[in-house]
Amino acid sequence: MDALAGLLEGPRARGAFMIRACFDPPWAVRVEDRAPLTVMLMVRGESWITPESGEPVPLRAGDLAIARGPDPYTCGDDPGTAPQVLILPGAECVYPDGRSLKGSMDLGVRTWGDSPSGATVMLIGTYLMQGEISGRLLDALPPLLTLTADVWACPLTPLLMEEVVRDEPGQEVVLDRLLDLLVIAALRAWFSRPEAEPPTWYRAMADPVVGRVLRLVQDDPAHPWTVASLAAKAGVSRAALARRFTELVGEPVMTYLTGWRLALAADRLRGSDDTLEAIARRVGYGSAFALSSAFKRVYGVSPQEHRVRTG
Repeated sequence: MDALAGLLEGPRARGAFMIRACFDPPWAVRVEDRAPLTVMLMVRGESWITPESGEPVPLRAGDLAIARGPDPYTCGDDPGTAPQVLILPGAECVYPDGRSLKGSMDLGVRTWGDSPSGATVMLIGTYLMQGEISGRLLDALPPLLTLTADVWACPLTPLLMEEVVRDEPGQEVVLDRLLDLLVIAALRAWFSRPEAEPPTWYRAMADPVVGRVLRLVQDDPAHPWTVASLAAKAGVSRAALARRFTELVGEPVMTYLTGWRLALAADRLRGSDDTLEAIARRVGYGSAFALSSAFKRVYGVSPQEHRVRTG
């Protein structure tokens, strides 16, 4: 498994919130839904995204933004426009004073806003549950990233525009998979950009020694790895591997291995019904008890509590 594949295997939308938003200026929407990940693809017109902390970011036709929760942000025609709508957890939409919109902005099948022929058209896809996105992927992303039309071209825009307004059997599943593809395409483009800040281990993949060790532990986390056995596989001494790995990744190799195993366990707890014993064996722990002890030490909650909270 290469590093990017390891990150991008996570998106698994299940009943995601996906709409076509249509507005005429002035307009602004305050998003406080605490969703783990939201994708905004500009189809027509332009808008501004104003994060809770940071400068407003413009979006023009063809541009894409990905907002990582749970921090709120505002999207509108201008950073100075006061929000007219507030989006809460569960995709609940209310006026700023808390009154329900009661469908007043519904414009048709998965179409929402103030004008079906609005000057601004945006496709929005939101992963509603934490378990739909790998924790490793979320940790690798900034709170807000953008891709402009001059550095990438989204091949899915025409298909998304066609499918988002269709009302066919199984359409939710179709949209879920298209959203996953959109996220993967966008992140693959973003990670290739010089301004991207991927995790240290991602950059370390280019090193002939550390990269091989990272691939070994990522491909087979259940193997009983030691620094000595990994050093032998990489063709260097134990001391040389320990020094080089820490320099490039920022932590000792066995600390990284423990974190990788627990991250895999966390994702498996969110995304499957596997027993704790089965997950323990899959990620390299000898028993459910051993995994539970390590998991609680790092995450502060038991595996079962984690599954309940994020499932």
